[in-house]
Amino acid sequence: MALLTPQGVKKVFQFQKPEGREHLRRLLNWEEFDELRDSRRSILLDTLYESIIFAVGKGFPWVEVAKVVKFTEELLKETKGCSITEAVTILGNKLRDYQGQFNTTHLLALCDYFYNTFICHYKLYQYVLGQEQDVNLTVMHLEVCAPPQPRPLAEGKDREIWKQEQQVAELSAAEVQKRTNMLLLKEELRLEQEHLRQETLSAVPAEQALKREELENLINEAIHVQIECLKELLQYEIQITFDILDLRLQKKTLTLNAPVPSLLPITSQPGQNEALKSSKANKGKKEKAKKK
Repeated sequence: MALLTPQGVKKVFQFQKPEGREHLRRLLNWEEFDELRDSRRSILLDTLYESIIFAVGKGFPWVEVAKVVKFTEELLKETKGCSITEAVTILGNKLRDYQGQFNTTHLLALCDYFYNTFICHYKLYQYVLGQEQDVNLTVMHLEVCAPPQPRPLAEGKDREIWKQEQQVAELSAAEVQKRTNMLLLKEELRLEQEHLRQETLSAVPAEQALKREELENLINEAIHVQIECLKELLQYEIQITFDILDLRLQKKTLTLNAPVPSLLPITSQPGQNEALKSSKANKGKKEKAKKK
């Protein structure tokens, strides 16, 4: 308490509350502590800080403000473990002891302050400051991911237009997929045709001369394999062509039925209003001149 001077409490008051509490802790010569884990010391520091705010608000001189902090600290220590009757007695005795250090108005304000705060909530003060508390504190560090930065509103578009564009894009992607499937089937049939041709040729002995009939059968079988592959490919190409035409028809229909973007209301500019009024006035003057 030796460092708690009028200049010190004045500086505490001039700071914002977090900085003011920290400066008050240094003036009281307290060691640094964890506000969460040592809640008792944190509440005690709050109580002393609030006594400064009270005294300054009531117009106490800075010398008396420092004495109010001392008064508060002594009262909390002397009433620890006492009954409420004993606490009221201790408060009255301390007020008499400090009678010469405060004028009557400030002494009455000090009495009202401690009665309405400390005495009225005495059991709560005793529970928090007068006995050890079992603190079960779990601290978790969670990473909060901020949402992505939204794009500028100028790049936005009407909801219905956006939906129509998405549908057109899906149809275009389906058409590309159909063409890709066609190319894959062609390659698959080519490999299958080549494989069947190799099987047919491998069935013929390499050193044996083929008779005319055997050669004709071999050629006919090769032609049959090729025709079957071409037939399957042609059927698939026809089906793919119909599918692509259907997709293009859907795209054309969506394009023709595309929603019209909403237009902003056109407001006349101040200059246009003045020009319109002037034109009407001139027209009225000309009509009056013709009547004359």
